[in-house]
Amino acid sequence: MKLLEQIGLAALRQVDPERAHGMALNALNAGLGPRGGPFTTDRLQTTLAGLDLPNPIGLAAGFDKNATALHPLARTGFGFLEVGAATPHPQPGNPKPRLFRLAQDQAAINRFGFNNDGMTAIAQRLARRPAGRVVGLNLGANKDSSDKSADFATVLAHCGPYVDFATVNVSSPNTEKLRDLQGKAALAALLGQVMDARAELTKPIPVFLKIAPDLTTDEIGEVAEVANTSGIDAIIATNTTLDRGGLHGPHKAEAGGLSGQPLFERSTRVLAQLAGLTDLPIVGVGGIGSAAQAYDKIRAGASAVQLYTALVYGGLSLVDDIAKGLDELLVRDGFDNVADAVGSGRNDWL
Repeated sequence: MKLLEQIGLAALRQVDPERAHGMALNALNAGLGPRGGPFTTDRLQTTLAGLDLPNPIGLAAGFDKNATALHPLARTGFGFLEVGAATPHPQPGNPKPRLFRLAQDQAAINRFGFNNDGMTAIAQRLARRPAGRVVGLNLGANKDSSDKSADFATVLAHCGPYVDFATVNVSSPNTEKLRDLQGKAALAALLGQVMDARAELTKPIPVFLKIAPDLTTDEIGEVAEVANTSGIDAIIATNTTLDRGGLHGPHKAEAGGLSGQPLFERSTRVLAQLAGLTDLPIVGVGGIGSAAQAYDKIRAGASAVQLYTALVYGGLSLVDDIAKGLDELLVRDGFDNVADAVGSGRNDWL
């Protein structure tokens, strides 16, 4: 199976990256993905903001933007899934080309700009989601919105009944002025609107906040201060970076957000700093491509992790490999459960 996967990945890498992404989703829906479900043990079973997970390995937002492959993704090794980002109205996103592989760096640069089918279509798909799996939605704002803060609350109100958690994404670098909403006053006001919308749901769900890796130490402190008082349930650290240091290949200077291996250290340091400023659970994202890197995020302070770019190079079988390898690392270090390892190596990243 892994040989067939590697042949398929090699073929996809000969195709335009965005087209290859669409082909991968089509292949999943045709039944060509893993079917065994998440690998789990007593050590890997954990909770995240009250959500029971079979393992702490999640799919990051952006892979299944429009919630079109939920059923096949539910049969893969992920302990939880996040789809989106969804905006109130459909939008095409930025002009193509807008996705670039940096194979030498095991990385990617994207400037999609929240291209999606809009909250109405996405909510209809989420209403038919597979039972028994934790599924969340990344909330976004329309590019031409006159009130981007209100967009997040609008999407939550519309889609909240169909998901287990929602993520406020104010950290994408590809929508103009979106990252400005990470400022203390703007973020507090935005989250206030979102929490008001959550209170109106028949079944209130956990709300997460996704932040950028390019924040200064003072800015991280301000985010933590707002997060601690806003009533949100977790923080996702981090989104893509605008940094371009040390990259290789013809696409290294393309505009957009950089993800993959070059982001690992930067995002993990932000995670470790944040873990010292809040008791909220943190989801570690950015550059995870192995069990050792997932374990580093957990030891830095993450209660769970998410993958995306590594799947471009390692395929969906990587998820099981990471879960099994993480279980072995927990055994090696004498941890009875992954929650016991959270933050155990935080000082290594400060």
